[in-house]
Amino acid sequence: MRKLLQFVLNRVFITAMIVLLQVGFFMLVLFRWANHYVEIAIALRVLSIFIVFYLILQPNNPAVKLAWIVPILSFPLFGGILYLAFGHVIISRKLRNSMQEIDELVQKSMPENKEVLQELTGENQVVANQFGYLSDYCKLPVWKNTGTVYFPDGVPYWRQLLADLENAERFIFLEYFIIGEGTMWNEILAVLEKKAAQGVEVRMIYDDVGSVFKLPKYYDVQIEEKGIQCVAFNKLIPFMSLILNNRDHRKIVVIDGKVGYTGGINLADEYINYKTVFGYWKDAGIRLEGEAVWNFTAMFLQLWNISRPTDEDFAPYRHHFARQISGGGYVLPYGDTPFDDETVGENVYLNMIGYARRYFYAFTPYLVIDNEMCTALKLAAKRGVDVRIVTPSIPDKKTIYWLTQSNYQNLIEAGVKIYQYKPGFIHSKCVLSDDETAAIGTINFDYRSFYHHFECGVLLYDADAIIQLKKDMENTFAISEEITLEWCRKKFMKMSVAGPILKLFSPLL
Repeated sequence: MRKLLQFVLNRVFITAMIVLLQVGFFMLVLFRWANHYVEIAIALRVLSIFIVFYLILQPNNPAVKLAWIVPILSFPLFGGILYLAFGHVIISRKLRNSMQEIDELVQKSMPENKEVLQELTGENQVVANQFGYLSDYCKLPVWKNTGTVYFPDGVPYWRQLLADLENAERFIFLEYFIIGEGTMWNEILAVLEKKAAQGVEVRMIYDDVGSVFKLPKYYDVQIEEKGIQCVAFNKLIPFMSLILNNRDHRKIVVIDGKVGYTGGINLADEYINYKTVFGYWKDAGIRLEGEAVWNFTAMFLQLWNISRPTDEDFAPYRHHFARQISGGGYVLPYGDTPFDDETVGENVYLNMIGYARRYFYAFTPYLVIDNEMCTALKLAAKRGVDVRIVTPSIPDKKTIYWLTQSNYQNLIEAGVKIYQYKPGFIHSKCVLSDDETAAIGTINFDYRSFYHHFECGVLLYDADAIIQLKKDMENTFAISEEITLEWCRKKFMKMSVAGPILKLFSPLL
């Protein structure tokens, strides 16, 4: 009874009910003005047709456009309204101006650091081109003098994070898609409260929709009362927040500008297996110590200032290192935003697949890919590259799981090897190529990560974390089930019937 009450009182449930009430109200208006039904129906159909032409003219991925055009034309009375409510990204003039001002602030504080990229060019021109692309489009530099440590599981990540938070002296920035009350978050919060009381500046951002089932309403107000500055990103407000696509899916920690974290791990008990939900939860994270942490500092402050403009100069938050840090390699923390036309997250993966010579390995919880990604993976396998992808064997979302599996047969027939993680759910977002290059972060192989969310990652070349990641991947292959064509054929209904239908709507899932 208590769980039912919690569900009924949840903000997502309430908002869904309010949306349905609005649809019901709209239907009532149509009924009330039944004598004008023809005129209203014509107007709604014209709106839908206008939106279809608008979508056709947009320079977006054709698969994304088609996924909206089909339901709009199938339901012309309400299709246009559905798109306006859930599909159209509206950026106000005020927000655009604010984002431009913040970008200018970042660039004022951002060193060019071109000599590092030039050095990498001398070592490996192909990889340097990848780093150069990211540096140009994310406007963030490539760094050396940064140590990297890879975490193959949530518990060591959490324990090291607690130790680093205890050592904070100046400031702590945290940004997470999900924060959930429980052992993991409670221990972190206790440290944050203590540090704030000691005069350390503590700021945190959590995504309001991502955390909606985990935190009480107005949790940001409760956190502010503890002396911690807090932003609930893109708040879920009934009647107002119908556009829920553009979420902050990033996971970033910055401590004194010296230490930074990212990866798939959120701050809730399932991520450290203190709570079992889908079998064993496998996740990954990475710790940086050194110059490259500045990129994460700038990314956090950019998003913070969109929600709460405060900083006139980012430079005081940059730490200047007087010593060399062991770990070697080249490191570029990067971000992706839904407010531009560049799919940075997907392009990093496409580039790595394209220049892989011996192998390309990937961990992802979802495999909901467009034609470009599917073709790149198949072409790599056909030219002799060992392409392996690990997905979960226990799903967190059944529909996405079926859609993920519907891509198996096409890829396997081209030579791609697909594995399902037998112990449970793999939430890691990691790719590795040729013992040289890796990307670790928050970016799934799906439309939401590639097109809709704020995301982040770290591109690495010749760094310590790469060898650690490869060892974890080899261990994971050993305890995963390799999927065969025979396995796919046994799932005929799911693969051959449900799959193609779901793929048509995959950009919306």
